[in-house]
Amino acid sequence: MRLLLVEDEPRLAARLREQLSAQGYAVDVASDGIDAEFQGLEVDYDLIVLDLGLPGRPGLEVLAHWRAQGMRAPVLILTARDGWQERVVGLKAGADDYLGKPFHVEELIARLQAILRRAHGEAAPQLTVGDLVLDEDQRTVSVAGAAPQSLTATEFRLLRCFMLNPDKVLSKSFLTEHVYDQDFDRDSNLIEVYVRRLRERIGEARIATRRGHGYVFVPAAR
Repeated sequence: MRLLLVEDEPRLAARLREQLSAQGYAVDVASDGIDAEFQGLEVDYDLIVLDLGLPGRPGLEVLAHWRAQGMRAPVLILTARDGWQERVVGLKAGADDYLGKPFHVEELIARLQAILRRAHGEAAPQLTVGDLVLDEDQRTVSVAGAAPQSLTATEFRLLRCFMLNPDKVLSKSFLTEHVYDQDFDRDSNLIEVYVRRLRERIGEARIATRRGHGYVFVPAAR
């Protein structure tokens, strides 16, 4: 899943980017409100973490502009202020959750996982589609009750993208945008490489190729 992290404190942004990447997110970073607003409207993000105290343009104003323009990605807001009023304003402006600073990264990750599950109609801590179970904490996949298989970071991101979009034709460009961050070489053929690896793990028939269009994740082997 591709995530936009909007944080103006360089050390915190670097630490969060590293830890979120380790959890299987492709992370882009914006350090001020003006750049953040532009990126949020230009890129189809799966999740956004938005600090409210930003230079250039306040986070609440950025959020309001996003929603006014029809940007629907789930947003978790970060705030260093204790007042409940700002949290209420943020939620009314279109935020999906909030987290006060300072915070534990583990809580941030847990909240992001919960937001992502809710956005796709899932309530359980594990993502289940057909007879496949993806464990987000352990980064493993189980097939029809068999022993869990460990996934690399890229395999995990790609499979999660497929499982959140079953029976949909997903183009290579869509997968690239949602699996890799903004520094990825768009002309690379790595998507094909990792699709092949996933087929070896979960079965050839579960990821069907649509020539000239992309791939379709099949919830159950046929």
